[in-house]
Amino acid sequence: MSRHCVDIWNDCLKMIRDNTQPQSYKTWFEPIKPIAYQDGVLTIQVPSQFVYEYLETHYISLLRLTIRKVLGEAGRLEYSIVMDADHPFDIHIPSTDRTNTINPPVRVPIDFNNENNKEVMNPFVLPGINKIKVESQLNENYSFDNYIEGSCNRLARSAGLAVADKPGKTAFNPLFIYSPTGMGKTHLCHAIGLETKRHHPNLIVLYVNSEQFIQQFMSSCKNKTRNDFIHFYQMIDVLIVDDIQFLSGKTKTQDAFFHIFNHLQQNGKQLIFTCDKAPIEIKDMEPRLLSRFKWGLSADLQAPDEETRTKILKRKAYNEGIILPDEVIDYVASRVKTNIREMEGLLISLMAQSSLNKKAVTLDLARQLLDRFVNNSVQEVSIEYIVNVVCNNLNIQIEDFYSKSKKREMVQARQLAMYFAKKFTKCSLASIGQECGGKDHATVIHALKTVANLLETDKKFKAIADDIEKNIC
Repeated sequence: MSRHCVDIWNDCLKMIRDNTQPQSYKTWFEPIKPIAYQDGVLTIQVPSQFVYEYLETHYISLLRLTIRKVLGEAGRLEYSIVMDADHPFDIHIPSTDRTNTINPPVRVPIDFNNENNKEVMNPFVLPGINKIKVESQLNENYSFDNYIEGSCNRLARSAGLAVADKPGKTAFNPLFIYSPTGMGKTHLCHAIGLETKRHHPNLIVLYVNSEQFIQQFMSSCKNKTRNDFIHFYQMIDVLIVDDIQFLSGKTKTQDAFFHIFNHLQQNGKQLIFTCDKAPIEIKDMEPRLLSRFKWGLSADLQAPDEETRTKILKRKAYNEGIILPDEVIDYVASRVKTNIREMEGLLISLMAQSSLNKKAVTLDLARQLLDRFVNNSVQEVSIEYIVNVVCNNLNIQIEDFYSKSKKREMVQARQLAMYFAKKFTKCSLASIGQECGGKDHATVIHALKTVANLLETDKKFKAIADDIEKNIC
C-alpha cells in the first residue's frame, strides 16, 4: 500500500473527525481504507455498496470540501467496493470530480476472480435458477374490498390506504400494525400490498412472514451467502414483514434485518410490520430496532364492536355463496367477541354441519355449536388480551399501562387486569404480576383484595368492571 495515500487519507480524516459525531465517524469512516493515489485521484476502499451509497447521500458535501482542502481544486475521490472478504472485487466509482460535482454511481458487473459473474441470489427460489421475477406472495382474497371498516380498525386502515397510494412518501414509514392474534393484521397488510401493486405496478412489493425470513437468513449463513440475502431484500420497494415479534432473541437475524431496514428507509422505500404487541412490549429485541419501529405510525387493531362483527359475518357468508338467517348471524356476532378468526371459524363450522347433515342452519344449531365453542375457548383468554380489553374500556394507552406512572387511573387499570387475569386464566400470581408491568407476587395479592372490596362497596366501579368482563368473555 502506498504510504503517500495513507498520509493523504489521514489528513482527510482529521477534518472529517472535526465535523462529524464520534459515533458516526466510527461507523462510517473508520472502516475505510486508502489504497491508492495517482494523478490527483485518491482511491478508498469501502466494505459494501450500502456504505458507498450512505456516504454519497449523507456526507457528500463534507467529502467534497475535504478533498478540495487536502488535494486542491483538481483533487478527486474514487471508491473501491469490497462486498465479500472471501471474494474481493473492485468497482471503481468516481466521486468528487474536477468541477466539484458528483457523478452518479456506475453499475459495474460483479466479477469474482475474472470468472463467472455472480448475481444476488433470490432466497425465494431454488439455487441454480437465475433471475426469476420476485413474487409478492400476496393473497388476492385479502383485499380492501373484503376488509370491513369499523371503529376498531379505522386508523390502521386509513393509514394503509395512504401508504398504498404513496409508498415511502408519507409519515407512516414504517407502518407498525399490532393487536392480539385474530384481529385482522395479516388481512390488512395483504390488502395494503395488493392496493400498492394496483397503484404502482412497477414497484417490487414483497410479503414475508418473519419465520420465513429467519429460515432464509439461517440458510444464507450456512451457504455463506449472507451478503446476497441482505442485498436481495435491499432491492425491495415495499417490504411487508408479518409477525415481527418472532425476531425476538435472534441477535444475528436482527443485525441483518437492521441493515435491511436502514437501507430501505433511507432510500425512501416503504416498510410495513405486524406484531402481536406494541413496540414497547416486545422483549429481547435490540433497542436500535425498537426505536426504529417507532419512527413512523404504530396503529393497533382492537376487538370489533357487535355492528362490525355482524358486517364481517355477512361478508364472509356472501363470499362463500351461503345465505344465512339474520338471526343466526346476529346471535353469533353477539356471542363471539374475542377473535375475528374464531368467529369466522364458527361460521364455517355451521355451514359444514348444515352441508354434512343436510339440514338448514338454524338458531338452535348455532346455539349447540356455540356452547361447545365457548366452553373450549374460555381457557384460551390470555393476560395480554385482558390488558388490551381493560385499556380499551378505560381509554388508556398500552404504553401508559406498562409505564411506571402511579396515577390513580393507571394503578386501578393494572389492578383490574390482575383481577381478571386471575379469574380467566390459569397463570400463577407471579406470572400475572410479570405480565401486568413487572409487579411482584405481593402486589398481585393486594390488587385482588382491593378489587374485590371495591366491587362490593363502589357501584360505579362495579359497573365498569362488569362492562370489562362482558368484553373479555
